[in-house]
Amino acid sequence: MPFAFTPEQKQSAFWITLWLAFMVLLYALGPVLTPFIAAAILAYALNGAVDYLDRRRIGRFGFPRALAVTLVMVMFLALVAALVLIVVPVLQKEIPLLKAQIPAFMAKMDEVLSPRLQAMGVHIDLHGDGLRNLLAEKMAASSDEVWATVLASARIGGSAILSLMAQLVLIPVVLFYLLMDWHQLLSKVTTAVPRRWVAQTVAMAQEVNVLLAQYLRGQLLVMMVLAVYYSAALGIAGFDVALPVGLLTGLLVFIPYLGFGLGLALALIAAVLQFSDWHGLISVAIIYGLGQVFEGFFLTPRLVGERIGLNPLAVIFALLAFGQLFGFVGVLLALPASAVLMVAFRHLRAHYLRSSFYNA
Repeated sequence: MPFAFTPEQKQSAFWITLWLAFMVLLYALGPVLTPFIAAAILAYALNGAVDYLDRRRIGRFGFPRALAVTLVMVMFLALVAALVLIVVPVLQKEIPLLKAQIPAFMAKMDEVLSPRLQAMGVHIDLHGDGLRNLLAEKMAASSDEVWATVLASARIGGSAILSLMAQLVLIPVVLFYLLMDWHQLLSKVTTAVPRRWVAQTVAMAQEVNVLLAQYLRGQLLVMMVLAVYYSAALGIAGFDVALPVGLLTGLLVFIPYLGFGLGLALALIAAVLQFSDWHGLISVAIIYGLGQVFEGFFLTPRLVGERIGLNPLAVIFALLAFGQLFGFVGVLLALPASAVLMVAFRHLRAHYLRSSFYNA
């Protein structure tokens, strides 16, 4: 007798297929969804502040949620603008000075490195004239290819800049509406879960919410500790721009590689401009090397990993694994995603221990 599906099995297969098709559609629309995903992450982080203001009262009147959303977004954008205002004046001050110092720096490099390179049979003049002649030869050899590459890069870069600007404009708009309707959206998601799974799903969501809140608090602690460390260390080393560069390095550490890389670049530029010997460069190498070790092997595993229940080895593995699978975005989301997976794994393990397969 041929196997026949029951009506319940047919219905389950239909909805599972529909959800799989929906997930495939979301994957195909990945580039379009980027600003919406970014806005959703920001909405999750900022909703607590909005709810706090929303519960306040002004005399006999309640605090309008639209006003609460507006105030929180203004404060958040002001914080972002403050970070930009920390970086831009430093760049405006250092870049012209760097251009003036480059010839002397290259001459010093030529004095130090040229004898060693010539001893190895490499004859390169690192002075300005030698570099200019070398670049001129390369440009003359393949000028057509260079111009074709430049034009292609300009076209690609121009479209990328326009796309980035559109996303930057769209994110605050989406963020406003998400914060306005946050609880209604969560309620709609809850009502979409099959009734027999709703209690377990809500319990898992609450666990994830607690873990992610602990993650955010731990990450804020890491940012503050590193901001103090880099500012103090650069100040002790005698850097004039110790405070802005140190604050920037620490506050942007939540974006892996970007905060550290930008702070390191600014510190190296300051070292070249301010110090006439190797003291500045050596100080930057020591300060940022120790800071990277301190952050990667102690602060993040202890202050972030322990708060979300991940031991230091699991934190390091999560960063490497998500970076390998998803690149820069994977590194950025590695720890919160690991917290979510850990909750799912805990429930899966409990279900396995209760199953007849395990207890038979």
